[in-house]
This record gives sequence, C-alpha cells and structure tokens, in this order.
Amino acid sequence: MDTAPRHGDVRKFDDHYGSNADGLIWGYHFAPGQEARPIGTKDIEEFLGASPSGNAQEFVWLHFALSNQASERYMRRVLSLPEAFYESLRSEIGSTRLEIDEGALVAVIHDVLFDSRFDASDVGATTLCLGPRMMVSARLRPLRSIDQLRTSVRTGRIPRSPVDLLAYLLREQAEVLVDIVRKSTTRVDEIEDRLLSNQIATDRAQVGSLRRALVRLQRLLAPEPTALFRLLNRPPEWISKDDVLDLQQAAEEFSTAIGDSAALVERVKLIQEEAAALTNERSGRTLFVLTTVTVLALPVNLVAGLFGMNVKGIPFADSDFGFATIVVSLVLLTALLAWFAFGRRD
Repeated sequence: MDTAPRHGDVRKFDDHYGSNADGLIWGYHFAPGQEARPIGTKDIEEFLGASPSGNAQEFVWLHFALSNQASERYMRRVLSLPEAFYESLRSEIGSTRLEIDEGALVAVIHDVLFDSRFDASDVGATTLCLGPRMMVSARLRPLRSIDQLRTSVRTGRIPRSPVDLLAYLLREQAEVLVDIVRKSTTRVDEIEDRLLSNQIATDRAQVGSLRRALVRLQRLLAPEPTALFRLLNRPPEWISKDDVLDLQQAAEEFSTAIGDSAALVERVKLIQEEAAALTNERSGRTLFVLTTVTVLALPVNLVAGLFGMNVKGIPFADSDFGFATIVVSLVLLTALLAWFAFGRRD
C-alpha cells in the first residue's frame, strides 16, 4: 500500500497513506554499502544541491502520485527533468516509450494494478526518468511491480545505480506476468478438463474473458523488451557495462515471460475453437432430432388432415376394418421413414 512522508518528515515516513503536499508518495536515498534511507522533499532539495563529486555513487528514487496536481508543479520547480518526461505523463495507456532525451532515460512501462484480480481493464502505466543520480517514477494508480520493488528495497536490497533499480523493476514485471500466466494456466487446465467432459455451458464466457485479458496484457508489455534491446545497442555513457548486462538479462527474462503468455493465448484460442466445434455439433444433433421428429409425424398429420375433412368419398368409411387399416399403414410408413432417418445415418 502506498505510504508517504509528511513534507520534510523522515521519521513518520510509513505512517501516512497517499502522497504529501508535493505529491511525493515515497523517496529513498541509496549509498554504497548502506540500506535505503527514506527521505522527504526537503532532503531531496539538499541532495540535489550537493556537489556530485562528493557522492558520485549515491542516488535517490522518488515516486510521485499523478492524482495529486502538485506533483508536476513540484517536479518542474525542483527536479531538472526533460520535457519528454512531462509529455509522457499525459500518454494514454497503450503507448510504450523508452528513449534517451537530454541525456536522461525516459520510459513509459505498463503493469497490473496493485489490487487487480486481472481482467482486461486492470492495467496502468508508470512514467520513469533515469539519470546518473536519480530515478523518478510517477503513476496515477498503484501498480503491483512498483510496490514489489519498494518492498524489496525496504527489506534490504541495495541497488548500485538507478539503472540497476530499473533492471530489478523489469524483473518484477516479468515475475508479475509469470504469476498471471501460472494462474491463468491453472484456470485453462480446469476449463480444458471440463471441455473434454463435454461440460461447456458455463466455460465459453470465461475462456473469452481470459483470452481478452491475456491478449491486452501481451499487447501492452510486448514492446518493452524490444525497445530496451534497441536502446542497449547504443546506451548513454553514464550507464555502466554491468548495468547494461543487467538490463539485457532483465529484457531476456521479460521476453521469455511474454513468450509464455503468447503460448497460453494460442492454447486458449484452440480451446475456444474446440468449444465452438462441440457447440456446433450439439446444435447439429438437436436440429437433426427435431427434423426427424417432424418428418416422422408428417404422415400422421397428413392422414389426419385428409380423413378429417367432412366430405363424401373418404376411403374405408364403410369398412369395419378401415380404422385398423389406416393405423397399420401409418405405423409401417413411420417405421420405414425412421429406418431411412436413423438406420441409413448410422
């Protein structure tokens, strides 16, 4: 759950929900060999005002809430961020971005919402800006990977740079996607078992909803590894070789998770096709039975209509065995039609 310090208050960092007056949800200061230290907005200004030579390996991670209108005002006033970052804040969900602008790495990545049960609408975006001494992230609603990254930082993980922090975030994204694929696979297995048992009445809607959610998530996340690999071909000078290797590994793990989700989508598609085929087969059998019944009843209805006319010249009207003759004839004719319908079909 997102928590944030009061303005400039470090001691009460975890006691208050939401963002502070400047839109900051949380901030962490990282130093070599030390655990992350929460910082407030006053500490941020002091850190950025200090000489980079004295703390070259130190950096901060600042996380802002876009639902707070003060966030962008504070970032423009205090943080030196490229204009591309502020343009990305207003990007619609579905626009993946990963590029270098004014020497900083600007990224828009997608993730599942923090409290999501995962359907087609439970996806949000995080806008990131990375430099040698700072990583800034901003989101409209809480996202699961960001929260897991924060939990890792709070439990003692010590990233060596903002890029290392980004690589770990991508791994968390991959883990979230793998967890979704794992749970979805379990649901697909259950649906497939019921499908093989011809129990398809209640599963077609579930399969359709599951496929829509997986396709949308795959469509949003799939461009990220490709954009990252393209960026790593010519990385900025301030990104070290170790960080480049970490990003490559994270991108490969992400690509593997996306490949697994694509395979699951194809499996769901096959299940939908099988379910549709079974439904068509059932409909065909039902239509055949109805048609057969109609054909078998046709002689009875036809004879009843003819003999029901109140006119002279009706056959067997004066015969003592007229009724029995008609009944036997109808039974034989119906049996003959039934044999043609069912015997020849088998």
